Amino acid sequence: MSSHHIVREKQEPALLVLGLDNFDDEQLGQLLEWSPTLITTPPVAERLNAFGIKIDWIITGELNSDYLQSDIKHLAPGDDTLISAALNWLTGQGYPAVNIVTDELDLENYLPFANKINLVLFYNRQKIYAVNTGFNKWKPANESISLLSAATNLKTDGLEKTANNTFHTIADGFFTLKFDAPLLLFIAETL
Repeated sequence: MSSHHIVREKQEPALLVLGLDNFDDEQLGQLLEWSPTLITTPPVAERLNAFGIKIDWIITGELNSDYLQSDIKHLAPGDDTLISAALNWLTGQGYPAVNIVTDELDLENYLPFANKINLVLFYNRQKIYAVNTGFNKWKPANESISLLSAATNLKTDGLEKTANNTFHTIADGFFTLKFDAPLLLFIAETL
């Protein structure tokens, strides 16, 4: 990074790391490139520490002074799940976006936050995010797009259906998704 580039706090998405089993080091390095606020759990913290990665927050119900970095702050989940605790904290702090690396995916955990913060989930070699009706994005030809939520009156442009809820882009250019319900539709791109 050249000296004239200044990254303002919260300008880059925060990074919530819940699991690293199916995520490669190069992709992790790309997400860490601009030094985001990093939140994780104790088991993942040990792995991140082994890579020499600075952790800002640990979500845990148990205060433990044995964490491997002395300046880590503690985020207690209370009655929330670990995911809800982290996302409630991020939205409360005014973060506009978060990248989430996880080994387990239950979209119901993320749905209450999808209209409060820009969520991008990395799971099982997929990049998953929520979109509104009228969403469009440029993609090269033959890229795969999967719908992870059911949509009412789905209309697509620039896509061809290849299987149930799976499409590929017809040509280089924009594809569009229009639907009546739900308000937000989770889609996945293959990494």
